[in-house]
Amino acid sequence: MEQSRAEPPAGPAVVPPAAGPSSVVPRPFAPAGSGPARRATVPSAARARRAEGSARGEHTHCEPAAPRVVPQRHSVRDQILEALRGALLSGELAPGEVYSAPALGERFGVSPTPVREAMQLLASEGAVETVPNRGFRVAAHSPRDLAELTEIRALLEVPAILGLARTLPPGYWAELRPLADDTLRAAACGDRTAYAETDLAFHRALLEPTGNRQLVAVAEDVQRRAQLSALRAAPAPRTTDLLAEAADHLALLDALADQDCSAVERLVRGHI
Repeated sequence: MEQSRAEPPAGPAVVPPAAGPSSVVPRPFAPAGSGPARRATVPSAARARRAEGSARGEHTHCEPAAPRVVPQRHSVRDQILEALRGALLSGELAPGEVYSAPALGERFGVSPTPVREAMQLLASEGAVETVPNRGFRVAAHSPRDLAELTEIRALLEVPAILGLARTLPPGYWAELRPLADDTLRAAACGDRTAYAETDLAFHRALLEPTGNRQLVAVAEDVQRRAQLSALRAAPAPRTTDLLAEAADHLALLDALADQDCSAVERLVRGHI
């Protein structure tokens, strides 16, 4: 008589949710040397099913492969990058201090990998410097740095915007008014981080009609560097200063709509 063999029931593979913005628990920024963040291990459901089938003597080579779950590393990195930029602009990450990727990862509740990737992007922008075997040092900026970056911005933006003022229809510039209004709202709240991002978005939109992607990318990189240099080289801007800068955006759009090139040049140079 054939003897039956009991098989243990196979439970479903449990895959913990990937770390994301909802899992970030902010903590004070720690100096280099803090312990690494814990890593989660994700078991493979397909591998478990193949092992179970092999134990029963089944053929599994025709079984369709289960879809692989790809973690959204770039999404996590980009969110960490945004948070770090805000901390740099607010001064929470102090110039001259060294911060390690594991310590920052522990603060955000993620592994050191996306933090390290975000820090490397900030290093390419001149915001931080790599310190071998320790982490990243927040870069200091001098008034000379700010003056040089301001000159570069003028060389890039003034001729490009003047060219657009002569060629684009006046009605086009009304489409950028919501972006200018965003800068005004951020300025009215005195939120330097929000103002910096809305200011970047406005200037990016100003230059995008040139169709020159490299110009847009380089101008944005220089503007980010100038934003940090301005905070290091001068006192923090007051709400009234931010409001005055935001008002420049509205005045510039009016001048562009009027195709008043002399006013456009004056406003762009003064604003930069």
